[in-house]
Amino acid sequence: MTELLLQQAINWITLGSIYALLALGFSLIFGVLNVIHFSHGDVAMTAPFIALAGAQALAAVLGAAAPAWLALAVIAAVFAVGLIGVVLDKAVIRRFRDAPAMMALVATVALGIVIRELIRHLYPQGSNPHAFPRLIGGVAFDVAGVPVSWFALAVVGLTALLVGLLFGFLHLTPIGLRIRAASQDRVVARMMGISDGRVFRATFLMASSIGAVAGLLFASYAGVTRFDFGVMAGLIGFSAAVIGGLGSMPGAIVGGLIIAGIEVLAQTFVPEGASYRLVFVFMLVIAVLIFRPAGLLGRTILEKV
Repeated sequence: MTELLLQQAINWITLGSIYALLALGFSLIFGVLNVIHFSHGDVAMTAPFIALAGAQALAAVLGAAAPAWLALAVIAAVFAVGLIGVVLDKAVIRRFRDAPAMMALVATVALGIVIRELIRHLYPQGSNPHAFPRLIGGVAFDVAGVPVSWFALAVVGLTALLVGLLFGFLHLTPIGLRIRAASQDRVVARMMGISDGRVFRATFLMASSIGAVAGLLFASYAGVTRFDFGVMAGLIGFSAAVIGGLGSMPGAIVGGLIIAGIEVLAQTFVPEGASYRLVFVFMLVIAVLIFRPAGLLGRTILEKV
């Protein structure tokens, strides 16, 4: 029983870290633009396909097997998805910044469908699942007879590093301070001479790049990637952000860990829990929306009428 609990604790922390990265993107974009970017999960899950295509292209041009080029292709995919996020903002999302929330919601849902269908039709055999290798293999050490993989350590360490870098960027750099100012009050930020364009580009670049890392880790954790994984990644990431509090960085991390914990507990202790794990997750989301709409760590916004 002890070994089972330890193993599930490792799975919980690993999966929770991935979900936290997905939720960070939602919270960052919502905190600055006040827009729920429902295609964020689809954008994030383009990263595994870009990495696989890049590794195969490098192998074909430069020789050697595709896995030998995977590390370089993964880095390129993160930057590529960051730029995709900026382009999508400029082409579509920025047109709905001052529009009613429902218009932006419908537009981003439609954008997610476009991204999925493009992957399905343009990527070779895009309708089929594609194997995605474990980015880091091997066992680092044992804890009471339970192996702790290098992959699990890398996921947790990379998540902590990205959260620390994001926190430092937002609090210690000029553009980070402008992003925080815009997240507090865009109108006042404009009056102070802060350029909306630069703030939004930087926000989408960071959010999409972090999402790309999450997408790559998710595909590596699952061992496979599919064109429609973006739907589930988006729902999980958004749910984690809602539970923790949209716009809250600590809330995104807490929400990701809570959702991963529910999934792991359901699969471990509930008969056929793997089939029902999302039922428990979304029941919690409904409960949070009913009893604490701002999320566990979010702040309630009062509007004067």
